[in-house]
Amino acid sequence: MAGQSSHTTLWAVSDLHAAVKANSKKIDEIQPSNPADWLIVAGDVAERTDLVVQVLKELRSRFAKVIWAPGNHELFSRSTDQFRGREKYVELVEGCREIDVITPEDPYPVFNGVTIAPLFTLYDYSFRAPGTTVEQAIAAAAERQIMMTDEIAIAPFVDVRAWCWDRLAYSIKRLSRISGPTVLINHWPLVQEPTLKMRWSEIGLWCGSRHTRHWPTRYNAEAVIYGHLHMPSVEKIDGVDHIEVSLGYPREWLSHQGNQLWPYPVLTMEEDET
Repeated sequence: MAGQSSHTTLWAVSDLHAAVKANSKKIDEIQPSNPADWLIVAGDVAERTDLVVQVLKELRSRFAKVIWAPGNHELFSRSTDQFRGREKYVELVEGCREIDVITPEDPYPVFNGVTIAPLFTLYDYSFRAPGTTVEQAIAAAAERQIMMTDEIAIAPFVDVRAWCWDRLAYSIKRLSRISGPTVLINHWPLVQEPTLKMRWSEIGLWCGSRHTRHWPTRYNAEAVIYGHLHMPSVEKIDGVDHIEVSLGYPREWLSHQGNQLWPYPVLTMEEDET
């Protein structure tokens, strides 16, 4: 990315997991090719609010604009934490606003005529086997010793399904006001297809909501940017590119060397178009 370019680029990354020491050098490599470049950070920066803000502040010092959407790791809490559940999200939003980083609560920015929409939808366990209830699906996953940390670090402090449905309604209200093309950003995939490629299908329970299935076509998405699965890929679904831009953990990004998708150039424009 380094060096001066005659184009302005909208880049995208996710799942930086900055608390992992080996990821620090990879985060340092995220540099603009033009001082006017923008950067999307699609969640899972870190677990601690102070570290999330610290990393985003550093990225904001490099890029003309940084757009953040939260992941599940930003919401991880302990019983001793001052802010948990919905209150922790409010704390994160306030921290981002102090460093001039755009959140899902702020006006959507426009890049070369395309509305860039960061979302926060969570998950409602609806990526599950047909004919099973949420409780049955979670119990079946537990029997196979598959259980996400979300169940001990998010779920005890908030009704995740209710929060997800609140976020879906909020996002629909905002997205319905947009005219023209969009780029939709969400930590969790908006469609189920990418989750079907995971080694353990049960993990899909914590990976999104069926209710976002038609958002990319309904809201004129030129691309969907997401993370969470740590399986970088570009998949065209219903005519829209769904792009996972995760860095992930060292064992994962080492395996992707030479075939990495981050930072991903989502959109570009000539400098005189800015």
